[in-house]
Amino acid sequence: MNRQTFRQRVKQLFAPVLVGLAAAGKWLLIGLKVALPLLKMGGSMLFAVAIYSMAFGWQFAVGFILLLFVHEMGHLIAARMVGLKVSLPVFIPFFGAAILMREMPRNAWIEAIVGIGGPLLGSLGALAVAGCYFLTGNQIYLALGYTGCLINLFNLVPIIPLDGGRIVSAISPWLWLIGIAILVPYLIYRALSGNPIAIFFAVVVLFIVYRNSYRIVALFRKQDNPVQARYFECTPVQRWTMGILYFGLAASLYIGMGFIKNLMPPGAF
Repeated sequence: MNRQTFRQRVKQLFAPVLVGLAAAGKWLLIGLKVALPLLKMGGSMLFAVAIYSMAFGWQFAVGFILLLFVHEMGHLIAARMVGLKVSLPVFIPFFGAAILMREMPRNAWIEAIVGIGGPLLGSLGALAVAGCYFLTGNQIYLALGYTGCLINLFNLVPIIPLDGGRIVSAISPWLWLIGIAILVPYLIYRALSGNPIAIFFAVVVLFIVYRNSYRIVALFRKQDNPVQARYFECTPVQRWTMGILYFGLAASLYIGMGFIKNLMPPGAF
């Protein structure tokens, strides 16, 4: 057998193996690409449940994380509806959860849609959990429902990084100034209370507000920046639609919290 014939037989023998290994490697990479974000989300959920369980018990911790999950899935669904690529949610104890945008919204209307998706679905989830009280009589569902409503209402404060800051960009970005007047004094007050978690939370949020202050400054320079001006251009129908959704949701959450609170024992909240 000459050397050329031997090489041909070796190629014929190992060619299917090499093709199979290449295909397996390709599918392995695809599997890792899908699995890693799921593992990251699931791992952060379990870690957050463990941390919250030490403070509030495992039942409340699990329910609380599920409410945050529903809220973040509202953002994800809304983002997919408008064609934005976003990550799966990641859970951070005492800071809630977040999804990361892999591309920026094209205009304020799209940003507002993504922003309001979380509070809308999150509020429905909170009210549904509170409704479980009437089926079971277990007051933990009232506590979870009230907490869920509170979180979604707090997220409607009109300032970035909160959802409300993104929503009002399609109504009037000048509402950011109201958000600053509400949130900044509150965070400073909480920090001065001496609670280390409150201090850390206040520092982080105030830093994010500072990092996004260029957007507020840009309001005063919008006339000199046509790109900035076009970003905030919305039709009257869009502004009215988002305004009704935003203020209607805030009012509904406030009323819902009052209703749930009346069902709970005195001093529960």
